[in-house]
Amino acid sequence: MSTPINMHAARTALNRDPELRRWAEQWLKDRERLAQPALTDEEFEKHWLYVRPERMHEGAIEAVTAHAQRDAGQS
Repeated sequence: MSTPINMHAARTALNRDPELRRWAEQWLKDRERLAQPALTDEEFEKHWLYVRPERMHEGAIEAVTAHAQRDAGQS
């Protein structure tokens, strides 16, 4: 992907590709976990339930771009 994607394109990709969506959600969850080191695993899982929709929305472009870069590196 040489052209940067926009929010609509990223959200559409996540909605149409379940594998991409799973990968992106895990990628964003891992990033969120690093930002919340003081939480226990149980506390973090509860935290993730509340912030997941927002993180999935605001991180869509970055996650889809990271996935594309990962794929480009594997080629």
